[in-house]
Amino acid sequence: MTEDDFKVAEALNVSRETLGKLEQYADLVRKWNSAINLIGRSTEGQIWIRHIQDSAQLWGLRAAPFGTWLDLGSGGGLPGIVLATIATEKAPESRFVLVESDQRKATFLRTAARTLCLNVTVHAARVEQLPPQRADVISARALAPLTDLCALAAPHLAPEGMCLFPKGANHASEIAAARLSWNMEPEIHPSVTDPSAVILKLKAMAHV
Repeated sequence: MTEDDFKVAEALNVSRETLGKLEQYADLVRKWNSAINLIGRSTEGQIWIRHIQDSAQLWGLRAAPFGTWLDLGSGGGLPGIVLATIATEKAPESRFVLVESDQRKATFLRTAARTLCLNVTVHAARVEQLPPQRADVISARALAPLTDLCALAAPHLAPEGMCLFPKGANHASEIAAARLSWNMEPEIHPSVTDPSAVILKLKAMAHV
């Protein structure tokens, strides 16, 4: 871990044990990345700020307490595995459900969850194939435009649940497009890792 990585890790405000698990996770990503492309090769050296911190910032926006956190299109475990790792310390009674249709990535997610002793269930399937999950929190990072995310998430959201969707510089146009199909009043939170990015927090979505 570089000095910059250590500063990022310290800012997460988690125990040494949790930091150790996140280091293990980072090592797993690097080990598997050459075979199944979990993250961009050019970002491997910045995994703590570009991926782990970027994922961990969703923790502070969650509903508390929560029972089930559903992560759509989990890929290499960002943000699902990172958040489930934090939850082992901060919310040990919670469970995480990760959905990833790519079988190889789903295998990686199961390996990471087993290695880190996380309360994680992995579904190697498309989101549309799942029965309603009644999740308290739903997240998705770099999966689809907001209109599509709303359609994917709505069947799985508990009545008082929320969605947390990281979005880039074009978030305003995505919100405008989504409002043509969905009633929503998103809270917009600035990203701590990218000044042009935001986290959209959505509650009580309703199809127009």
